[in-house]
Order: sequence, then C-alpha cells, then structure tokens
Amino acid sequence: MPVHKTPTIYDVAERAGVSITTVSRILNAPDKVNTHTREKVLAAIDALDFVPKAEARARAMQHTGRIGVISPFFTAPSFIQRLRGIATRLSTENFELVIYPVDSNTDLQGYISSLPLRGHLDGLIILSLPVGANEVRRLIDHGLPTVLIEYPHPKLSCVEIDDVEGGRMAASYLLEKGHRRIAFLGDTDPPEYAIHPINLRLSGFRKALKDARIKLPEELVRPTPDSQEQTRQVARELLSLPEPPTAIFAASDFQALNVLRVARQMDIRVPEQLAVIGFDDLDIAEYADLTTIGQHLDESGRLAVEILLAQIESPSRPPRHVKISLTLVERETV
Repeated sequence: MPVHKTPTIYDVAERAGVSITTVSRILNAPDKVNTHTREKVLAAIDALDFVPKAEARARAMQHTGRIGVISPFFTAPSFIQRLRGIATRLSTENFELVIYPVDSNTDLQGYISSLPLRGHLDGLIILSLPVGANEVRRLIDHGLPTVLIEYPHPKLSCVEIDDVEGGRMAASYLLEKGHRRIAFLGDTDPPEYAIHPINLRLSGFRKALKDARIKLPEELVRPTPDSQEQTRQVARELLSLPEPPTAIFAASDFQALNVLRVARQMDIRVPEQLAVIGFDDLDIAEYADLTTIGQHLDESGRLAVEILLAQIESPSRPPRHVKISLTLVERETV
C-alpha cells in the first residue's frame, strides 16, 4: 500500500505558490495578508488537509480550557448583555473566555478562516456573523465545536429568535392600543460583515399593518443609523410632521430611549400623546419604564454555552437548533 505523507507547511507554500513565511503569517495574523493570497493559501490547506503542528499538539490534549467568541458591534449594549450571559455561564466551568472582536470584513474572514487552524480552543461561539459554506466546512473538518447565535445554519448548532415575529408583535400591540398612524425607526443598513435583523423586524411590522389594512406611508418609515445624534434628528423630523405619528416602533431599545428623550424636549407626553415601543429589553429599558419586545439576551448567551459544552463533551452529537420565544414586556410608554 502506498504511504501517504503528512503534508507540511512547505507543501502548502508550494501548492499555493507563496513563501512559507506567507503561510505562517496567514495562520497567525491573517488580517495582515491580502484577501487573494489568503484565499489561495487556505484553499491549499483544505486540499492537502494540512494540520499545523500547534493544532496537532492541541488535539493530543484532552482540553485546552479556552472558549472563543467572535463578536461584531462589541460596544453595542445588546451584544454586551449577550456576552454577559456567555461569561456568567462559563464562570461556573473551568474554561477561559477569549473574545475576538470583528469590525471589518477582513477581520471576519481572517478569524473564521484561521481559528480552527490555530487550535488552542475547545469550542467557538459566533455572534451575528454570516458564516459561509467554506468556513462551515473548515470548522467541521477540524473538529471545532461551534454554536451560532442569530445566524442559523443546518450543519451547525444555533440559537436564534424570530425577528419577523418580533416586528409583528410590536405592530399588533400598538394596533390593539388603538394606534393607526404608526412610524418605524431603525438602522436598516447593515455592515457588510454582520447579520443585522432590523430589516426582518421591519418586514414583520409591515405585514401586521397590511393584515390590519392600515396604510404605512413611506414618510413614516425612517432608516436611521444607530447613533444618538442621528436617531434624535430623525425622531424630531417625525414628530414635527404636519400629521405626526401617534406611536413609534424603534427597532432597538437604544433608539427607543433616544425617541423618548426627544419627546420630552418637545413637551410631548408619553404615552398620552405618543406611544413608544422598543426591541431587546436591555437592562436600562426597565429603568426607563420602556415597553419593549424582549429577546432574552442573557439567556441566549447562556443557552449557547450549554449547547457548546454538550458538544465538547460528546462531539458526535447532532447540531441543535433552538429558537427562543420573544416576550412583550409591557411598561409605561404605550
């Protein structure tokens, strides 16, 4: 029988037509190599089934004691709250949490492409990032247990919510309260490297109004970057219309809180003259008495860890797909 030689870094370099220094750089600092070269090297790695020595040593160990989390929007309140759920659950286990922040498409491709090749992780949680077929195959081929949050994939475990249903719930509640001129405010322009659920929430919102035969004038649909200044400016524009809305669905609590601030500045009484409903149920929403659609951020983080730990313990487990129910949290702004 022919003896199959274990591929080396030299084989990868030769197949990709690059130097071994370039291969090493891609394995250890992929963001410092241009996309075309990185893709050539990763294709060679996949074709040869190359496993770096560092990972081979890691595989020989029972555990590394490290769980990785790849996360965009690292300073966004919703992500911080979800990460808290992850960290809280891991604090009861003998694992170190390693966070990889992503703020560009290059970062995303680099981390997902190189993490399973670097080893040093027992498992990985990916928050709100689109994972392509090649990345999924690489994660599976290298045996790295992985759980996705917000981005379902049939071959990987995932924890998700129904954002369309969340938008429908918000609109239906406002309709039940007697509102007919209802505005939508949200950041509908996602960055290229991340999943952004706002468009799904808007879709559910539109459908609920359509089913109720309520018109939604385009002047009441306001795409708004998720910043304080821009959210407040758009809120002022909405509330200064000749026929202003009687209710606003802000697609995040952060933006809903800014709408409330503008209403106070304009001496508009909430909820008597204006109803406001948010989405997320951040900790601060309770302090502001904000009515909102709760998506159980902490719980989604804890649940992702539970699923991941089970996969680490039993790698042959099939992927689990869990959908967390949304909750209407009634407070004082509707």
